[in-house]
Amino acid sequence: MPDRNKLTFMIGGGRHRTGAASQIQGTGVAAPWTYIATAQAYDDEMRERIALHRSRRGEGWTTIDAPLDLAGALEALPDNQPVLIDCLTLWLTNHMLADHDVGAECRRLADVLSRPRGPWFVVSNEVGQGIVPDNALARRFRDDAGRLNQQVAAIADTVLLMVAGLPLKVK
Repeated sequence: MPDRNKLTFMIGGGRHRTGAASQIQGTGVAAPWTYIATAQAYDDEMRERIALHRSRRGEGWTTIDAPLDLAGALEALPDNQPVLIDCLTLWLTNHMLADHDVGAECRRLADVLSRPRGPWFVVSNEVGQGIVPDNALARRFRDDAGRLNQQVAAIADTVLLMVAGLPLKVK
């Protein structure tokens, strides 16, 4: 039986999250699992993506939508609840577009993540390995995402870098 109260951080390029559900299922932690979704469907293409993600998860999953109050959603979970959070970069985008205090929101989330009450898996995108973006908003996003990813990696028990769908253990 895996350790119960552990935080696993999975980070990689775009489209790496397709293996995230299999990571939690492969730990030996039995269903039911909770999927906390941070995406918001602003257009038809995103609605299709969300529907596809839901269909791929299959049975055993309960979905909670938390595009902004991710910390609150985590705090409301019962103890020992296996959770997959998908994903921090969408959550960050939602706060940036709502003109919230991103630093304060990230600190609040990091505080909750530092005290996992079950096997918690967090997905994020690595966005800082490409070129420097050409506009201020994109540079701010890249910088804020990098800081958030560093905060979560520092408190995580395990960090997996997802490359071509394969997990590489970093920590």
